[in-house]
Amino acid sequence: MDYASTSQRMIYQEALALETRLDRLTSFAVRIPMVPAAAVSNEAQDAIERFLDVGKRDLRGRVREYKRWLEGPGAAAAPEEMQHRFTMVRLGFNVILEQFEIFSSALSQRAEHGTGVWLAGLDALALDALTLQGDFYEAPPVICYLDRGIGAAIRRARTRLPGGAPNPVAIIRVPRERMVGSGIGASLIHEVGHQGAALLDLLPSLREAIRRAAPAGDAGAVWALWERWISEIVADFWSVATLGIGASLGLMSVVSLPRYFVFRTVPDDPHPTPWIRMKLSCAMGRALFPDPQWGQLARIWEELYPTSWLSSQRREEIAALESEIPRFVSLLIEHATHRTQGRSLAAALPTAKRHPQQLRAYQKAWRRDPAQLTNARPSLVFAVFGQARADGTVTPEEESGRLAGLLTEWALRTALETSANCVAPLKRWVAAVA
Repeated sequence: MDYASTSQRMIYQEALALETRLDRLTSFAVRIPMVPAAAVSNEAQDAIERFLDVGKRDLRGRVREYKRWLEGPGAAAAPEEMQHRFTMVRLGFNVILEQFEIFSSALSQRAEHGTGVWLAGLDALALDALTLQGDFYEAPPVICYLDRGIGAAIRRARTRLPGGAPNPVAIIRVPRERMVGSGIGASLIHEVGHQGAALLDLLPSLREAIRRAAPAGDAGAVWALWERWISEIVADFWSVATLGIGASLGLMSVVSLPRYFVFRTVPDDPHPTPWIRMKLSCAMGRALFPDPQWGQLARIWEELYPTSWLSSQRREEIAALESEIPRFVSLLIEHATHRTQGRSLAAALPTAKRHPQQLRAYQKAWRRDPAQLTNARPSLVFAVFGQARADGTVTPEEESGRLAGLLTEWALRTALETSANCVAPLKRWVAAVA
């Protein structure tokens, strides 16, 4: 094209360069090498590719529209107007890149030897923990990746990504330092609990229930804290209901911090005071699965972090929180919403097969017949190993070896099922065109 000014030529070339760089953002399917067993599910891959393709097509349209404007009426515009309009288009490109990097970070580890396959196994565990016995919701695709640190995090499906578009998958970051042991299940399923609570729309109704149940006087301040902390408490509840004492042991590892931080309450932090959070976890377990082990674990926690060094005022504040735990846990267990079809949270979650005696029986049965272990639900397997760790009937070395093998088994099984599902339509198509 003929340029009316040097400014127009330079900016037009920048638009062409941006369009060229956009074309370089090719599909993850041709960018990341991985063995089939390490791949994310077809649903996750398809959702991510479609999401990014829509964003790229929209941005490409904006670039072309800008070029047409620059070639037409924009040719007579002031250089600052040309630059302003181009800058707004380029900001859209940076949003696409930010979205791309979010998924790239989660997918690039699939190429790591061993790690990629384990991550696919964690995908299977997460999806199993998110799948409830009841037509409560349609679970979104889930993908996991590892990162440094001691805590996990989730970017929930259907929340807003940079640019405002809804996230098509749940992306769970789990701590690398916990691979591989039953503790990784506690971190992972806590994050699954955040996604499940959102799908069940639990938090608004729970907050309302807490406000109604809050007593008058000083105890009301305690219940105001329950309301502030409810999102993290529900995620912990999901983990305990799914994994039993393995969830509490995993939580203990996360909140075992220098004692100042264990007793600290941070204003506006959605996480409970770590000392109280651990006592809550034990109280949930005791209420769901009555057994002496929960009292024993709570006493161990008190021995590890005694309150004797605290000021008398802080001890009174901690005691006030602890005294309200039983009533609060009862409210939580009995809570039901229209999304759970009238079932309580305890009934909606997989508590029926998580009592300690049942988990111990599973371990004995699986030792006699290992095939039963291979065919069990991943979340049940992690619950059994968590119980075994609590009972001291499995060593850390045995636990790590077995769980690493099972993560690989679940990943391989998923890959084979995916392959079979893809081959059948292909065979039908070949038969139709033959």
